[in-house]
Amino acid sequence: MAFAPMSEMFGRRPVYALTLLLAVIFIIPCAVSKNIGTLIVCRAIDGIAFSAPMTLVGGTLADLWKNEERGVPMAAFSASPFLGPAIGPLAGGYLADAAGWRWLYWLMLILAFVAWVLITFTVPETYAPTILKRRAKKLRKTENDSTYVTETELDSRPMGEKLRIFFFRPFQLLFLEPIVYHLRVPLQWSNTVLVSYPIIYQGGKKWSAGSTGLMFIPLAIGVVMSAVCSPFINKHYLSLYAKYGGKPPAEARLIPMMFSCWFIPIGLFIFAWTSYPDLHWFGPAVGGWPVGFGFIFLYNSANNYLVDTYQHQAASALAAKTFLRSIWGASTVLFTEQMYDRLGDQWASTLLAFIALACCAIPYVFYFKGESIRRLSRYAFTEDEENVGKTEKH
Repeated sequence: MAFAPMSEMFGRRPVYALTLLLAVIFIIPCAVSKNIGTLIVCRAIDGIAFSAPMTLVGGTLADLWKNEERGVPMAAFSASPFLGPAIGPLAGGYLADAAGWRWLYWLMLILAFVAWVLITFTVPETYAPTILKRRAKKLRKTENDSTYVTETELDSRPMGEKLRIFFFRPFQLLFLEPIVYHLRVPLQWSNTVLVSYPIIYQGGKKWSAGSTGLMFIPLAIGVVMSAVCSPFINKHYLSLYAKYGGKPPAEARLIPMMFSCWFIPIGLFIFAWTSYPDLHWFGPAVGGWPVGFGFIFLYNSANNYLVDTYQHQAASALAAKTFLRSIWGASTVLFTEQMYDRLGDQWASTLLAFIALACCAIPYVFYFKGESIRRLSRYAFTEDEENVGKTEKH
């Protein structure tokens, strides 16, 4: 929740570089830890540091692409958080069985270090106010003219007040904006589904971690297939863009979510009632395909809708959504196994399916009522702000 406001104050690039460097450093004590305390503390620091890209990428995409161009890049970003948990158990299961769990951290260290080098030394700054501020500073120096200033530099508020406003903004969006709060609900169940796989296959069928990882392949295929469909979704959005004269309502982003949300309960019902230990492994595995296929459409639509709704503070809106999803993901492991023990494998998964079914109402509510809700919002982007910005430029 702090990284997104920081990126809107100091730029995206410094936050990416510093947080990823911190994450790289603290993977090392995880790999060599001798006790559970060291592992928990260092993993917590890594979790905080690695959360920065999850909250900043959406804002970066909003910096780089116009609304009508953002569909495919946002789909690629949306697929990444689900491909990782889908492919991770496959590679990690066999690696842990063959070389020990510490090699999971050494592998993450290598990948994280490469990502840090690429982002730090090849990715330029994308946040427009920061770019303009640096350009004005350079012009003042080269032209010896103090009249080159930006809007942010003319802000006379004390730094303490600015920090308070920026750091409270994600929490304000989270608790005061029904769009932000409710859109995260359909997205948070993905972690619960992922935790269910070891319960079904390792607990029920007595499989190894590596073999259980193979069962995530259909889910990963669903993720990839939904990402492949993104150009067609974007083509449909472009038709709406032309229809509305270049200004389609933000709710147009929810159309893919309205169709794809039904895939998730269908997949969960399949997963639930084919998860008996004496039934073939194929049933629960194939149930993962519609879940993976549906989740990416949901995630992509939600991200695009939030960015279109809160364009000027997209990073903060995505940070608020990611915060709750991450909190839920961290707490999922604390109750999922107990839930399956109490309800049984079939009824626990069925409970998740019914909750996902109830969540299918959310995109329809915002599609038909979202414009009215945005009109009452204190933070949603309006055409008046865009017109003011254009007037100031002229």
